[in-house]
Amino acid sequence: MMARAAVREAPPADGPESDPELLADRLGHRFRDRRLLRDALRHPSVTATPQATAYERLEFLGDRVLGLVVADLLMRRFPTEPEGHLARRFAAHVRREALAEVAQSIGLDRHIMLSRGEEVGGGRSNAGTLADCMEAVIGALYLDGGLEVAARFIQDHWDTRLAERQPPRDPKTALQEWAQGRGLPLPRYETLATAGPDHAPAFTVSVAIEGHPAASAVGASKRAAERAAAEALLDALTETKERR
Repeated sequence: MMARAAVREAPPADGPESDPELLADRLGHRFRDRRLLRDALRHPSVTATPQATAYERLEFLGDRVLGLVVADLLMRRFPTEPEGHLARRFAAHVRREALAEVAQSIGLDRHIMLSRGEEVGGGRSNAGTLADCMEAVIGALYLDGGLEVAARFIQDHWDTRLAERQPPRDPKTALQEWAQGRGLPLPRYETLATAGPDHAPAFTVSVAIEGHPAASAVGASKRAAERAAAEALLDALTETKERR
């Protein structure tokens, strides 16, 4: 009876720059416990062992640390603003897109350890993966160096973003206010299509206001697609008004 050959899984795909010390330079912190940074860079797709959960646990912690520091920075920078304005600023600076932008600015994508499947599927450029890993790195900074170290990194990379004079307006809220101000029914959103693999979906959403042409957009989530469609419709409505 022939013995069955052992099936081996493909090894994980290290990033093009797999040395965590190179990333530590960009983070401005030398880790006493280097395993923390390795854990933060090890995507859950790499292995089913307990080490995989470390990434997600660090992500959970980093999300809370980021929220605390950003809220504190906003309170200090805008001491007279009401809670509603601060809330809009906060939401804009802790959302996935903002985290992904910071991750790309420090080259984090080149250090993430992914499974071969995630690598081939474009996981290294996926905004959700970048955002999650950025939160995990913030969590690792907090555990290794304390709040001061994590806060310094956040301030260094979020400070210019926080400097906007006017609080950002959510496109969906702005579009709703535009319709209500003219006595029109609320905007209607419709999901037109869903495509792409599970790790990188693409949603096509349209939005329409009574008496005006609809606008559509594509996003990595329904919420992102709705925001983009609302912004596109607002731009179209503004251009129409300016031409009159």
